[in-house]
Amino acid sequence: MDIHELGSVTAEDVATAHAKDMETQRKYGVEYRKYWVNESCGKIFCLVDAPNAEAAEHVHREAHGMLAEKIIEIQPELAEGFFGAAETNEAGAVIIPGGAANERDPGIRTILFTDMVESTALTQSMGDEAAMLLLDVHNAVVRNALDNLGGREVKHTGDGIMASFVSAAAAVKCATQIQRDLARHAENQHDRPVKVRIGAAAGEPVEQHDDLFGCTVQLAARLCSHASPEQILVSNAIAELCLGKGFSFQDIGEVALKGFDRPVRAHAVQWAGKTVPVAS
Repeated sequence: MDIHELGSVTAEDVATAHAKDMETQRKYGVEYRKYWVNESCGKIFCLVDAPNAEAAEHVHREAHGMLAEKIIEIQPELAEGFFGAAETNEAGAVIIPGGAANERDPGIRTILFTDMVESTALTQSMGDEAAMLLLDVHNAVVRNALDNLGGREVKHTGDGIMASFVSAAAAVKCATQIQRDLARHAENQHDRPVKVRIGAAAGEPVEQHDDLFGCTVQLAARLCSHASPEQILVSNAIAELCLGKGFSFQDIGEVALKGFDRPVRAHAVQWAGKTVPVAS
């Protein structure tokens, strides 16, 4: 994936440049597949199959001279997990799933983590078979919510699931559905409730680290770890993206999270009319 600063370049300029890339790319054994234009953040992200970064750069240099600020290597299956099928319009720009050709996908994704509470202790107290049955409940509930809200499972973490969403609002709806469904399960299974923590964050494909959604994934995972049982913690960006969407957030202020130099502002999602106590 190569990353460009948009600057004064328009979306139409990018479409023209992409067409020139496709005319030139075969000479270097390269295939520029698709691109995302994020006008609000002023960036372009291009997904390219290339033998190395130099070959990809040669195509840009010869085709139009618009060189990338950064090029990183990513695994195709990981890109598929985060972005989905990523349909494009005729110009090669990725569009919002189910959207019109002029509804360009800016490449922002919301990453969500679930984590079963005390999963190791459950295995020790109940045994492997019984604990696996509870994990199966978690998996079924989470995957059903993902199906309903358009989320994509990126990977299973052993005692939780990492998922990706195009829409921050859909991610929050998914998180609340998960907690509500597990609460209903607990009402029917008093002796074997399944409780989870959920954390979510939104961001661009590549930030300061040469890693696909690296900071966003780390922030979502840390918010999940910081959450109390049955709590949903989200980043400030998600709360802002969901303004006017009908959600109720409790601003819990800035929290210190492992791996982050500065405290991070977080919000707890209120669901089912209850506020889960904030983790200390």
